[in-house]
Amino acid sequence: MARPSKVRRVCRMPAHTHFYAGAPNASEGLHGLQLSIEEYEVIRLLDYQGLTQQEAAKQMGAGRTTVQALYTQARRKLARFLVEGFPLTIAGGSYQLCPGQGCQGYADFRKKGGHVMKIAVTYEDGQVFQHFGHTSQFKVYEVEHGTISSSEIVDTNGQGHGALAGFLLKGGVDVLICGGIGGGARNALAEAGIELYPGATGDADAQVESFLKGQLVYDPDTTCSHHSHEDGHGCGGHSHGDGHTCGSHGCGGN
Repeated sequence: MARPSKVRRVCRMPAHTHFYAGAPNASEGLHGLQLSIEEYEVIRLLDYQGLTQQEAAKQMGAGRTTVQALYTQARRKLARFLVEGFPLTIAGGSYQLCPGQGCQGYADFRKKGGHVMKIAVTYEDGQVFQHFGHTSQFKVYEVEHGTISSSEIVDTNGQGHGALAGFLLKGGVDVLICGGIGGGARNALAEAGIELYPGATGDADAQVESFLKGQLVYDPDTTCSHHSHEDGHGCGGHSHGDGHTCGSHGCGGN
């Protein structure tokens, strides 16, 4: 009986997933290479962050021999991309996203020196707005050395759902704290390399302070999707059944 594959922990999704040796159309007809998400993570940890194989193994929740094998596979694919010009895509694999506060990568991300981190919160009247796809404002905080250095309220100018991920990426946002959020928007944020902390409620400023202390209360499984109601209304003030209430707006799909 085959042993089940072990899921490796990944702390940062790639910001870019498709690479070409020349113009994209120049590689048409070539069989592309696929780098798995965990292979990407090994390259990021060892070659980009400079961790040892033992340190990377601990962070990923894998054995050192597994990390070594992933690293060898990844380097071979990168070599073929550079030498032979095959198009390269980062996708797939057997992994789970880091849960956040318990991860060393998360701690390093919060404290890394010299970097101004930007945290965005879906915002309305001082509170965390509960529908990512319908938020009309974000409050964006700049953080230096673990301390908030400035903040501003930014209008989304009518943009909604998945387009908001591009809006945040353009604004240089690293982390998003929000209430409900749909699957499409989750995917868009992951592709943009933006850390997501959904299911947060209460005062926006207080939630950011809690995040910086590693004490943010959030629910990674919180969703917000279209619901069918007999009265024909959107979510409105109805409870989703899991304790999360959408509030006064329709949730939207993302």
